[in-house]
Amino acid sequence: MFHFATAAAAPGGLFQMIWPLALMFVIFYFLLIRPNQKKQKQRQSMLQALKKGDKVITIGGLHGTIVEITDDVVVLRVNDVTKLTFDRSAISNAIAKDTATEEVVSKS
Repeated sequence: MFHFATAAAAPGGLFQMIWPLALMFVIFYFLLIRPNQKKQKQRQSMLQALKKGDKVITIGGLHGTIVEITDDVVVLRVNDVTKLTFDRSAISNAIAKDTATEEVVSKS
């Protein structure tokens, strides 16, 4: 019993207990936290770069073209008649115009 107490009080004992926790934190940072922050920055820059006429996909999977856009609201034209209003944060991703025209050509 005294053996354990003296081992914990030995110099470097505290360091030996803490370094595995610090190592796990560093691993979690590089595997989980940093990539998530990078994705959030990319998403924010994509949402800020949206403009009228861009083709987008919403989180729910709805495809449309931006007709009107404000700071936090986007109006999408789904077909010739239907216009739907969404929050800007509901946009999942924007489709590049080159990709959209290639899809139309490949479907024909």
